[in-house]
Amino acid sequence: MIAEVKTLSGYKYCEKTFQNSISCVGVGVHSGKKANLTFKPAPVGTGIEFHRVDITDKNNVIPAKYSAVADTRMCSCIANADGVSVGTIEHLMGALHGFGITNAIIEVDGPEVPILDGSAEDYITLFECAGVREQEAPLKVVRILKEVCFDDGKGASACLYPAEKGLSIDFMIDFKQSKAIGRQEYSIDVNYKTFKNDIAYARTFGFAKEVEMLRSMRLARGGTLENAIVVEGDTVLNPTGLRSENEFVVHKVLDAVGDLYQLGMPVIGHFSGVKSGHMHTNELLRKLMADETAYEIITMDEAEKLSLKTVQTKVA
Repeated sequence: MIAEVKTLSGYKYCEKTFQNSISCVGVGVHSGKKANLTFKPAPVGTGIEFHRVDITDKNNVIPAKYSAVADTRMCSCIANADGVSVGTIEHLMGALHGFGITNAIIEVDGPEVPILDGSAEDYITLFECAGVREQEAPLKVVRILKEVCFDDGKGASACLYPAEKGLSIDFMIDFKQSKAIGRQEYSIDVNYKTFKNDIAYARTFGFAKEVEMLRSMRLARGGTLENAIVVEGDTVLNPTGLRSENEFVVHKVLDAVGDLYQLGMPVIGHFSGVKSGHMHTNELLRKLMADETAYEIITMDEAEKLSLKTVQTKVA
């Protein structure tokens, strides 16, 4: 018999926040503007909130929810009813998910969070320095009950399927126009260890030929070889090269982890992405939450007991 493990809260799985506040500064990859970012502890039930501290004449609080996503061009941008927005939150959201933070206030003094090195590694380092505090509330999860898919009709799709425990992801990309990327596939079970060691390192990427077009759209104005992988034809322009042969598809997994966390709680299910992006994942979440038969919200402790019963039934 496995001994029951309890946290300080009395639950095996509980809500968590930061032990201490911590700050960083950097440049937004799309806005090109410098931004200061401060992570602060938050009470039970707060969720993840962004506070635009540079705005004082209107509501400056933006909840990091799928329903608040206002733009998915090249990133996830959220906005509140007053039109106050903050962009490129996906890497940060992925790190919060990987680190198990459920409640946090994130102060930012600009329209976009810093890109840092283009991955989530620096965020994980910051969070380790800030520390984690367990809270007196059970961790709630979204448990997927049936298949839900969003297909754009152009060869890209994002789907969620039931799973016995945790979040697992498989992803496929296919960039035929560049041998530097090509077709890549990746599958992984997402937890703190795998996120830190196998996902967080992967940097965002783009094509040199698209830079001028993106900048005309007020995007990629802060992008450099220091914070993104840049591909020209079949060549990676970064002097240091890639961090792994499949860094491109691993980064897409990082994006998916961050976008999925905009449900406001972890997912118990399997996510499958085929050449998909932020728009596909957001549309998938909207479709999921519009169908009350497709999911249930329960505690992680309850989900684990259901998983154990399933395993016992199969063994029997």
